[in-house]
Amino acid sequence: MVSKLFEEKAQAVNNLSTTPNTDELLKLYSLYKQATVGDVNIDRPGIFNIKDRKKWDAWNELKGTLTQEEAEQKYIEFVDELIAKYN
Repeated sequence: MVSKLFEEKAQAVNNLSTTPNTDELLKLYSLYKQATVGDVNIDRPGIFNIKDRKKWDAWNELKGTLTQEEAEQKYIEFVDELIAKYN
């Protein structure tokens, strides 16, 4: 169960004046998934599905390293950094 603040930050990141770079987007995705789902629980996408494969790899790097609560806190902090950088 994610917090109201987490949900607000997830919305705020969609309203940035500039789109974050690829590495930042992958970090956002992986922290979001770790916070909302937990450890990766799906098979790695096929070799021709490059975009989803990179997203899966980023999420998988967090496996066993962050609890959902820790990932949620790191996501909130990272969104704050992006807001400061891009707005």
